[in-house]
Amino acid sequence: MASSVASQSLHLSEVGAASLRQNNPITIYCRMFEHMKLLVVGRWWLIVFTSFYTVICFGQDTEQISADSLKKLPVVNIQQALEGKLRYDSVPASSIQHPANKKRIHFLAIGNAAAYTGSMIGLYQIWYKDYPQTHFHFFNDNSEWLQVDKVGHAYSAYVASRASMEMWRWAGLKRKQRIWIGGMSGAVYQTVIETLDGFSAEWGWSWGDFAANMFGSGMLISQELLWDEQRISFKFSTHHKSYPKGELAERGNQLFGKSFTERVFKDYNSNTLWLSANLKSFFKKSNLPAWLNIAVGYGAEGMYGGDQNIWTDKAGIPHNRTDIPRYRQFYISPDIDLTRIKTKSKPLKVALFVLNSFKFPAPSLELSQGKLKGNWIHF
Repeated sequence: MASSVASQSLHLSEVGAASLRQNNPITIYCRMFEHMKLLVVGRWWLIVFTSFYTVICFGQDTEQISADSLKKLPVVNIQQALEGKLRYDSVPASSIQHPANKKRIHFLAIGNAAAYTGSMIGLYQIWYKDYPQTHFHFFNDNSEWLQVDKVGHAYSAYVASRASMEMWRWAGLKRKQRIWIGGMSGAVYQTVIETLDGFSAEWGWSWGDFAANMFGSGMLISQELLWDEQRISFKFSTHHKSYPKGELAERGNQLFGKSFTERVFKDYNSNTLWLSANLKSFFKKSNLPAWLNIAVGYGAEGMYGGDQNIWTDKAGIPHNRTDIPRYRQFYISPDIDLTRIKTKSKPLKVALFVLNSFKFPAPSLELSQGKLKGNWIHF
């Protein structure tokens, strides 16, 4: 679940600079983002949301602050805001409420409807069309993949909901409206997909998947309602895993694909899901850096099938590799909240927002099989 490479220091003042060296952690970060569309196979709605958000933010007017936001600012800053001297970076992003803009709201409503319809049509053509359909039924897959896939569902719902909520913030939707509409979007979309699964003979409605989807969106909504910010973020990391030649390599190709792109996000043996907490937001009076996080991660290893390491290959030959242990992995690692890095560059803000969905490569402590070990750099 982790790879050891030469450690490199990160200079925050240089984040976003053009001269990034090859094999720099940020370069690796960007490569991960390039392959983000395969996070859930055939479910490319995540790219629609993040791309849509990116385009919008490039044209965002960050000088506008609503009257409701001014009430939350110290008195000394109110006059500055009225005079147009107060910039977006002067106050927490969660305190900014852009004035309601009907054109932006209509634009988002139409755009989201079009993106949703298009993605559903595409999803059906790519994922469901060639598989047999049946009556609606349930399927219990809660024991599969040591629940790494379930945590992945929660992560996907959280990331999509957060992007959607920020779009509605930009449009000037009222606080609770943007929280609930944006916050539930990820769970609602994945629930529709779960319903399609329910009519497919190959799968079925999974209550475990549904619960994970609701947890992901609920995590976003609850934090916004309670704190007006995301103090704890869902994140993802992965690395390319090489399997021993022979039957294990063939099984890996069968389950996870052959290309690097497929392996990165389809191989549950190489994925880690993280909950990353921002320390400064919990200890506001401390001198801790605003960007410093601590993250706890979960992954698993030794999985060559959903429930067990027994399978039959395409030639009809049975394979029994129950000698390979399937085990869970728990991690703790420092992290960076890229959205809390100060910058006046709008494109860089967008890039930091998107990249913040990934765990920054850093050393980690791993607890697995009853043993504690360290990893120099965890991907």
